[in-house]
Amino acid sequence: MTLLKVENVSKRFGELVAVNNVSMTVEPGELRAVIGPNGAGKTTFFNLISGFLTQSSGRILFDGEDISALLPARRVWRGIARTFQITEVFPEMTTRENLRIAVEVASGYRTRTWLSRHADTEVQARVTELLRQGGLADKANRLVGELSHGDQRATEIMMALALKPRLLLLDEPTAGMGEQETYDVTQLIRRLHKDQKLSIVLIEHDMRVVFHLADRIMVLAEGTMLAEGTPGEIAANEAVQAAYLGKVA
Repeated sequence: MTLLKVENVSKRFGELVAVNNVSMTVEPGELRAVIGPNGAGKTTFFNLISGFLTQSSGRILFDGEDISALLPARRVWRGIARTFQITEVFPEMTTRENLRIAVEVASGYRTRTWLSRHADTEVQARVTELLRQGGLADKANRLVGELSHGDQRATEIMMALALKPRLLLLDEPTAGMGEQETYDVTQLIRRLHKDQKLSIVLIEHDMRVVFHLADRIMVLAEGTMLAEGTPGEIAANEAVQAAYLGKVA
């Protein structure tokens, strides 16, 4: 069964049409990229999928269920997690503490004033595993605010993974990074996709990252879908070259 199905979704802000009749499907285990010029409607599209905005028309189905009216928290519990353009972490806390918060939320423990020994052991084990998967084990006890931008982003991605999503939405995961940080985060995303069979949709401006990772690519321009296809098909698409790729070459 298709994991995510966006059907003819539009979002209007008064006279402005930010997203105009866009459809997309994501199959289990697929990695999709959404690209386009600034102002194309990419983040608005993500906000519609994750529930931070309500569509003006169309509908969104997740695992066959219409989630169009669900609040963001309800979508998280159904298996959709996301990151943001600006990294959302707790900089005054350690990497381990950041991940522990996410694990406790995912486990339903945040309303408890104390945990049993068994529950605490399970939480600690999950945090340790996330640190390992994210390449953060040697930074577990450092304040996140002291880490590099790439490690802060990796922490945020692993916090999202702690929620045990079936679909992970990444909004510009390598924005503002240097060569090595971009490589490290790209490799992290690849590991999550390949090793854990995680379905991922990412917004990204770095075309090296997009063409290296994505199974399929959707191109937005002025709120509408300009093209969709494999990396090879998108690279060869003249309309995409004229509207986007040619401008950043």
